[in-house]
Amino acid sequence: MWVAGGLAFFLPLSVSVVYLAARYPDDGGMFAWSERAFGPFTGFLTGWTYWAGTVVYLPAKLYFAAGSARLASAGIDAASVTPAWFIGFSFTLLALAVVLNLRGLVVARWLNNAGAVGRWVGALLLVTLALGSWWRFGSATPINRHAAVPTFRLADVIFWTTLAFCWTGPEAVSFMRGEIRDPHRTIPRAFVLAAPMITAIYMLGTASILLAIPAEHASGVYGVMEAVRGAASRLGLSWLIPLGAVCIVLDCAGSVCLWIGALARIPLTWQAARAAAPQRVVTAAIWIQAIIVALLVVLGQSGTSVRGAYNVLIEMMVVASMLPFLLLFGAAIRLSAGAPVSGEIRIPGGRVTVVLLAVLGVATTAFSIVLGFVPPPNEPDPALATLKVAGVTAAVILGGVLAYAIGRARQRTGA
Repeated sequence: MWVAGGLAFFLPLSVSVVYLAARYPDDGGMFAWSERAFGPFTGFLTGWTYWAGTVVYLPAKLYFAAGSARLASAGIDAASVTPAWFIGFSFTLLALAVVLNLRGLVVARWLNNAGAVGRWVGALLLVTLALGSWWRFGSATPINRHAAVPTFRLADVIFWTTLAFCWTGPEAVSFMRGEIRDPHRTIPRAFVLAAPMITAIYMLGTASILLAIPAEHASGVYGVMEAVRGAASRLGLSWLIPLGAVCIVLDCAGSVCLWIGALARIPLTWQAARAAAPQRVVTAAIWIQAIIVALLVVLGQSGTSVRGAYNVLIEMMVVASMLPFLLLFGAAIRLSAGAPVSGEIRIPGGRVTVVLLAVLGVATTAFSIVLGFVPPPNEPDPALATLKVAGVTAAVILGGVLAYAIGRARQRTGA
């Protein structure tokens, strides 16, 4: 399924980005391409939904960190973790990220770098413990032909929505194309090298969890930490469990800190990529993002269990985050009809290849968005879960429409 996700989303996205980045090397990347294809409102909405979708991603990251931190001791069971713990821990990490970013990227980068170290050490620890557990005791999950064949149960189909989201990322290259040496050669080569590496990492991580714990115990919010705990306990290395928790928390904290700072600068590309914005604009953006993330943490938890809250946050994230890719693929289809331009990268098959892959990208994105509204089978209140996802999605779109209307009105009045 990881390979299928790469072919159905990463490949169309990479080809579209490479083609459009060479053909229209505009500032703003995907925002500018949408504007060129469909007009200024669509361009703004692409940037808005991309920003908002990433903001929605942060509460899920905070919940993942909170669950891992709570299971740092082998004596604590997942059932004992309360919603109050998740909300309190999430608020603490969020506050840390905000304070560091308010002091500037020079300060915030230390947590970002610590998160990168935590990610690599944690991954190495997970793989090593899983292999050790498999070597001594065998696989906790039977690995056979039956287990490897994808099923079409509702729970499995819903999981497919996260596969597409996990393959996002190539679009970010468009924001920094001007800082890349020889982008015409470097970007395509980078995607070709990245695809097998990312696939290997995802598959190795998934396999490690399944070797360490039974598949039915592998949940989104606890799975990685449960795998570290299970394998370490069986190997008599329980003292490594807190290390695994620290690595996961650092990884999540670094990601949240990084995105809080980076997202606060995205509105600058909408206002004017040609002039530096005052620091107070960035500061205001940081606070606005923090308030939105805090509200989503509470909203996701309301009326459901801890695991239900995490599932809702993931679904909110997938739906909101995938919206701008519909417009990006649409821009690739429309703009590929123009005459060749100087510096354009030759895609094997020409426009036919670009259009076919973009259509595949549209289909994958639309399918993921639709499934994002479907609650998992174990959700205690399916109607409420669907309502939360629909409400957040509607709020994101309406918020963008309102922000655009206010901006246009201020432009007309010269305010």
